[in-house]
Amino acid sequence: MSALEWLRPAALLGTLVYALLGVVIFWVSFIIVDKLTPYDLWAEIVEKHNKALAMVVAAMCLGISIIVAAAIH
Repeated sequence: MSALEWLRPAALLGTLVYALLGVVIFWVSFIIVDKLTPYDLWAEIVEKHNKALAMVVAAMCLGISIIVAAAIH
């Protein structure tokens, strides 16, 4: 296996497709969680500077990201 094996067009295209798929799944998951909560997460974090909620959302984002990465891998 050569050092530039990942530069093959098929490998590069596959990487880009899976990366895009992971980002789409992540954003859809975030939107679903946002709709399930009784208030607007984005407004609460950005406008009201709710740091505790921001940390909870960050942990949720990391969890979703790990799950998506494991499923795609």
